[in-house]
Amino acid sequence: MIRISVPPAFAQKILQVQRYLQQKFPVAYRRAPDFWQLMRMDKPIGILLLLWPTLWCLWIAAQGVPDFKLVVIFILGTICMRAAGCCINDYADRNFDGHVQRTRNRPIPTGRIKPKEALLTCAVLSIIAFVLVMFINKLTILMAFGGLAITLIYPFMKRHTHLAQLVLGAAFSWGGLMAFTAQTGSLPVYAWLLYIANFLWTVVYDTEYAMVDRSDDLKIGMKSTAILFAEADRLIIGFLQVMFLTSLSMSAKHFNLGIWFQLGLVIAAFMFVYQQLLISRREPSRCFQAFLHNYKVGFVIFAGTVLDLAI
Repeated sequence: MIRISVPPAFAQKILQVQRYLQQKFPVAYRRAPDFWQLMRMDKPIGILLLLWPTLWCLWIAAQGVPDFKLVVIFILGTICMRAAGCCINDYADRNFDGHVQRTRNRPIPTGRIKPKEALLTCAVLSIIAFVLVMFINKLTILMAFGGLAITLIYPFMKRHTHLAQLVLGAAFSWGGLMAFTAQTGSLPVYAWLLYIANFLWTVVYDTEYAMVDRSDDLKIGMKSTAILFAEADRLIIGFLQVMFLTSLSMSAKHFNLGIWFQLGLVIAAFMFVYQQLLISRREPSRCFQAFLHNYKVGFVIFAGTVLDLAI
């Protein structure tokens, strides 16, 4: 384990700040961890899954030299929108999370945060994200409305359809399209290939995620692709993984991406084989490992993109 030593003077300063906040803002200080958990800031996996494809689209759109201002805006915007999505998701699932082993200790089912507070938090985060988009161009601002709409719709789809993961795929892939409009002021046709790729990948990892809760979801009447696919879940996930890699390979031709990008895809293919091994027995803990493993897939493809465009 890597240990980082903090200078005593700096550590003392941190303690002083904590004491000051605790004394001046006791209620906010006490409740801050609950809102931190509501926004899933303690679990950054969702941020990474949303961020990597957005950044690889931004790098491709900029041919390897993205505007630094846009990099900052998309990183901050991704953090805000993922947090907002978690808030509206927990609001939508407020009557169900308490019956699921993995989610029963979340802030709303335990009563630490009221549903109205979750909605307000979602609204504030969405406004912050929209303010960030205001520093880009008009087309990207218009695109932001579409992304927000899909984000807000997704959590409620689990009541009505087994295909909610497809809606999440549409939402999580929207940032890549916005990266193109932000960097270039237009939306080239082939950007949709990247959108389709990320859409397929999102369905893959969210289905793996849904496999974790499948037994609980069946009891409480929640729907998911994991339930819909049933015994064919591994086969369909494998097919979607192949289609994801194929879509990225096709996009590489149109965006002049070469050996380093293709190497990233090869590594990602072996990583998908590892995920198939993890979910082979459909054990919830190993399915969750497979889900978490996808942030590494995203990083590998992003790294391949950066290297290819830089060398």
